[in-house]
Amino acid sequence: MALRISLLLLLLLPLSASCVPIEIKRAPVSENNGLVVWRRLVAESPSSVELSVDNSSFPLAADRTHRRDPLDGYKKYTGGWNISEQHYWASVGFTAVPLFAFALVWFLGFGLVLLLACCYYCCCRRRNYSYSRVAYALSLILLILFTCAAIIGCTVLYKGQGKFHTSTTTTLNYVVGQSNFTVDNLRNFSDSLSAAKKIGVDQIFLPSDIQNKIDAIETKLNTSANDLANRTSSNSKKIRAVLNTVRLDLIIVAAVMLFLVFLGFLFSILGLQFLVSILVVVGWILVAGTFILCGVFLLLHNVVADTCVAMDDWVNHPHAHTALDDILPCVDVATANESLYRSKEVTFQLVNLVNQVITTVSNQNFPPNLTPLYYNQSGPLLPVLCNPYTSDMNNRTCISGEVNLNNATQVWKGYECRSAIVSGSEICTTVGRVTPSIYNQMIAAVSVSQGLYQYGPFLTQLEDCTFVRDTFTAINSNNCPGLEKYSKWIYIGLVMVSTAVMLSLIFWLIYARERRHRKYNKQFVARSSQPPYPLQDKAS
Repeated sequence: MALRISLLLLLLLPLSASCVPIEIKRAPVSENNGLVVWRRLVAESPSSVELSVDNSSFPLAADRTHRRDPLDGYKKYTGGWNISEQHYWASVGFTAVPLFAFALVWFLGFGLVLLLACCYYCCCRRRNYSYSRVAYALSLILLILFTCAAIIGCTVLYKGQGKFHTSTTTTLNYVVGQSNFTVDNLRNFSDSLSAAKKIGVDQIFLPSDIQNKIDAIETKLNTSANDLANRTSSNSKKIRAVLNTVRLDLIIVAAVMLFLVFLGFLFSILGLQFLVSILVVVGWILVAGTFILCGVFLLLHNVVADTCVAMDDWVNHPHAHTALDDILPCVDVATANESLYRSKEVTFQLVNLVNQVITTVSNQNFPPNLTPLYYNQSGPLLPVLCNPYTSDMNNRTCISGEVNLNNATQVWKGYECRSAIVSGSEICTTVGRVTPSIYNQMIAAVSVSQGLYQYGPFLTQLEDCTFVRDTFTAINSNNCPGLEKYSKWIYIGLVMVSTAVMLSLIFWLIYARERRHRKYNKQFVARSSQPPYPLQDKAS
């Protein structure tokens, strides 16, 4: 159970982190329970070198994780939230030590009491049936009270595990949805780049060097999208399996403990001493295991709360170097910059391609002998397309007379002529500046350009981790309160069940003893009230 719960947390965070990896090169740095933690690779630059040698970092959830570290002489841990740091796990695990220690003391102490009791009844048993009505009544009242407490604890545990399972499943579904959204956008962006290579307007295509660059970045994008999709699918399956197993285990614990309490109470009331003794032994082992489970869920509750605070701190300190930087694959600067730059470059080239056809072909009045440049162009000049970028890939504002990517289709429709095939060439038969085939080619170029332009903000969010920060903000606001609340419910329910069953089995023995003594006492009183000799008949 402890391993499953630890796996749950270790799997969930890397999946939530991996919802935005636009990275290709990765280097495995450590492996824990089959989970490879990937470090980001940044572009080779002086700034990145300085960052790599700077060991200072902002500790996440510093106040909450300020706990004693048994691996460091019980000094206060100051490293903040960091699931790759053993001192963090040692400090958060130390919070559950009292429960683990109590489980050990209970197991050894009560086991010793049971052993001594067995030796006493087997070797030194004396017939002493002293009886007290107060002890009998008090033991019965306390037995009923602790039985009710155990039932309440089982109810809290059952309700808590249901709410916790729903909360964790909702969080997982949200993270997987964000991951799939990223995969779809990366693939759609790659498809748009691929389509741009095939765009040709009046037999004019993108330069070959641009097409080669598109091929290179397209390969990287597809690799990133496929890698993210595979990791998301694999991790989500593991997490769902762990969630279902934890839920089943908790239901079994609640049912077994409830059944044990019911049988113990029933056998005690009926005075079935032998069966009570068997249940006491079983309960002794189960209580020890349940206290261990309490400690595990206390640890889980603390780690969940730490993680939520850490995500909030990471969102609020976007420029600080933190522990999340080593496991979040959201800022491969080189690939993100290349993807963003390439989208701008292809958009710029496509718009220029369209404008080149407009200015050098559509808006010219060629003589009929200059086919295929001549196709009987006539009428008002066709407005050029607004290029959203300058030659150095900065944003550009449209000027008067240009049509933008959003309305070019409608505006150019008014400049389309009707055409006919004459001597193998398409010739306008009405007034217009573009034939239907050229119009369709221009619209295709505009559509691809508009698609690439619209992916700019998305790529920017990937580059500066805005997408991940928004995801973490949503998780912290919508999911963390439930995760913390219901993991605490489970912990409280387990503590109530463990304590109530522990005290119940003690009073099973006490009440069974008092009931047996009361029975023998009544039998003794009944025998004492009878005359020692039968009365003789008066006639005799």
